[in-house]
Amino acid sequence: MHLAHNILLGLLAVVFLVSGALKLSGNPKGLEGTRDVNIGDRLARLIGLVEAVAAVGLIYAIRYPEELIGWLAILILWIAMGVAVYSHSKANKMKSSAPALVLLILLSVVLVIN
Repeated sequence: MHLAHNILLGLLAVVFLVSGALKLSGNPKGLEGTRDVNIGDRLARLIGLVEAVAAVGLIYAIRYPEELIGWLAILILWIAMGVAVYSHSKANKMKSSAPALVLLILLSVVLVIN
């Protein structure tokens, strides 16, 4: 179970690090999803910063699983993905919420395994 947990943490860290970096850089492809649900670029960049920092927390959690930082990073990302799904729902764009929903489910699995 520990190996599955670390693999999931590693995959999630890569996904959130790339996603956060794309949003932070102002790349139109990275900001496309947030623009679709009427979230401004400044807020999207802040979300990208949170995703990138939390991804570093996930990597830290692989090395130091007993520390609280990893659990907090998972929780922050779980909340962020819940808000993302809600934002898509509010904008009537549920079809485009699939990635956030899948990440929310994977984060839930990691929380349960943890």
